Amino acid sequence: MYTLRTIKSLLVIGCFVITTLLLIACSARVVPAVVSEQTKRIPLGTTFLTTRSASSVFTVAWSPNGKHLALGYADGSVQVRNATTGKIDFTVRGHSDHVWALAWSRDGKRLATASWDHTVQVWDATTGTSVLTYRGHTDLVLAVAWSPDGTRIASSGSDNTVQIWDATSGQHMFTYRGHSGTVESVTWSPDGSRIASASFDQTVQVWDATTGHHPLSYRGHIHYVWAVAWSPDGKHIASGGMDDTVQVWNATTGKHTLTYHGHTNAIQALAWSPDGQRLASGSWDTTVQVWNATTGHQTFTYRGHADIIGSLAWSPDGKRIASVDDQLKVWQAS
Repeated sequence: MYTLRTIKSLLVIGCFVITTLLLIACSARVVPAVVSEQTKRIPLGTTFLTTRSASSVFTVAWSPNGKHLALGYADGSVQVRNATTGKIDFTVRGHSDHVWALAWSRDGKRLATASWDHTVQVWDATTGTSVLTYRGHTDLVLAVAWSPDGTRIASSGSDNTVQIWDATSGQHMFTYRGHSGTVESVTWSPDGSRIASASFDQTVQVWDATTGHHPLSYRGHIHYVWAVAWSPDGKHIASGGMDDTVQVWNATTGKHTLTYHGHTNAIQALAWSPDGQRLASGSWDTTVQVWNATTGHQTFTYRGHADIIGSLAWSPDGKRIASVDDQLKVWQAS
């Protein structure tokens, strides 16, 4: 009996030890998983990519699939780079002066570039092969934007016009002459029916993209308006300029919604996040500021640049922003 009791005791102790070890083992598997997940949270403003080139970069656009960045340079060249590594996929040299603006078609197959050489060029975004050249402007071309369906392109510049033309043939379709100063920025409404254009005449004008009928002018700024961007839901327009403010207003009525006063110098670049919840603004004060598009509350300031922010773009997943002064930086935005 003594031997049996001893055996029973040992069995009980053994079961207790095994159970304890199993619990420890389970805990050991769970805890590292939680810690690992926490370590994946990348701090806002973490810089992933910085590129330096012999020529200053003026403009950046993110490809619709998120894999590539297009850059326009002071020497007239255009580069397409891998958005993760920064490796150059190809370089094209079709312009003879600064490339001030560029835009991808929604399907990611073509790239339009606007230059101080008075032309807009369209390229095959895979090979860099020239598709067409539009020569309708008589002065610097400063902005270019694709219609949402990819059939038309709007371009504008120092000749005070916005011109609409066929994206395949280059055939001129319409010229809007409602501004009395340089037209620095253009943006299509998400449904493709209207265009908003920002001008040095201190206005943003909204007009029918087919007829040029002009239903409203926004006059909330007191100096040159450099940038304009339409919200993804089509309900609001944001504009920024030399008065150091970003203003958001109703895209149908022109009624002012809010003014953001976070910058200490002119705002030259604007971009809505893909979900429309945030707005990024790039300024001559060398910062990019991200803020809540509804309340105007500042959520983050990126201070990685040393010069004027001339252009910026959200990644399609909304997690990163590419911004340029004389060089490109890609950083964590959410």
